[in-house]
Amino acid sequence: MVVLDLDPQGNASTGLGVARAQRKATSYDVLVSERPMDEALVQTSVPGLSLIPSDADLSGAELELASAPRRSYRLRHAIDRFRRTLSARGETCHYVLIDCPPSLNLLTVNAMTAADSVLVPLQCEFFALEGLTQLMRTIELVRGNLNKDLEIQGVVLTMYDRRNNLSAQVAADVRAHFGDKVYDTVIPRNVRVSEAPSFGKPVLLYDLACSGSQAYLGLAREVVRQERRAADQMAPA
Repeated sequence: MVVLDLDPQGNASTGLGVARAQRKATSYDVLVSERPMDEALVQTSVPGLSLIPSDADLSGAELELASAPRRSYRLRHAIDRFRRTLSARGETCHYVLIDCPPSLNLLTVNAMTAADSVLVPLQCEFFALEGLTQLMRTIELVRGNLNKDLEIQGVVLTMYDRRNNLSAQVAADVRAHFGDKVYDTVIPRNVRVSEAPSFGKPVLLYDLACSGSQAYLGLAREVVRQERRAADQMAPA
């Protein structure tokens, strides 16, 4: 599995313990300079998980690609090329997880054009609901013009505070609108989740027993079940 950090802040890279000195090639090089993805791969402390890191150079990608032909397809072409390279070696990468920036821009559009589906983390706060509305519009535009097969994998409710009535109201509103697209698992506010990136570790490696880790494990189980159901439906009778 590969995590592709497409956020100029590089939070996924930092959170997986990849120091800036280790980021010799980044998603900027892949997107702008069309460098092969396999040349940017960095192994992480998580077994079986590789990373294509990001850094601040990526913040200028939108301007640099402004006049590039088929600029919205840059990432799709890079991933297709990466999979062909692996296939030629007799290797397989089943999943590429793209960590997108929080804003809706050319980087996000590239990710959606390359992706099979979108998993939406949604903070249980009022302004996050407004952002979700704009995100849904963007998904529909991408589906209509760039990637007709794009779908919503699911919505994950995060930073849920059971002591806060607003969290419960936001969760109820999202479930009423998206129905079974919203995962049953809810990620609570948890200080150990917030602490983990400062130690360069995913929370599962930092503190497996904390409530945040246990919630993410529950989410992983839901996603795996969802993928298995999808595979069963696609299998020939």
